[in-house]
Amino acid sequence: MTRPELACLRGLKLPVSDLPASLRWYGQLFGFEVTLEFPDADGVVRGVAGTVPGLEPTWLALREDPAAAAGLAGFNPVVWGVPDRPDLQDWADHLDALGIAHSPQIEASIGWLVVFNDPDGIEHHLYTLTTHGADHSDRPGYGRPVTP
Repeated sequence: MTRPELACLRGLKLPVSDLPASLRWYGQLFGFEVTLEFPDADGVVRGVAGTVPGLEPTWLALREDPAAAAGLAGFNPVVWGVPDRPDLQDWADHLDALGIAHSPQIEASIGWLVVFNDPDGIEHHLYTLTTHGADHSDRPGYGRPVTP
């Protein structure tokens, strides 16, 4: 049987504990713009979806779910791609301007990354699409190539 083809990653849904605070944070940091709201039966909006410049057609969705957000604290479910190291530095400068604490540039498994947390403590990575060619496969927690 032939596997059907995927077109893209349609959306990324993240839990948040405080929807208005997270809307401000994702808006300031990434330029997130809401295009859909999801009100509960009581009419209160507890979820949104929208666009982030550069990620179209992938949507970003935020859902108010404090327990789920707390469960992801310290975990990194999202890796945002940036073209290269100068762009990564631009993002580090942007994080600085917004007062968001972050790591220095880290030489990761195949490229460079900067690590920071959202308001719920969920870890985010900005990772370069360019690679460095260094072999870190002997370091715990770093990736190593797999031959299919």
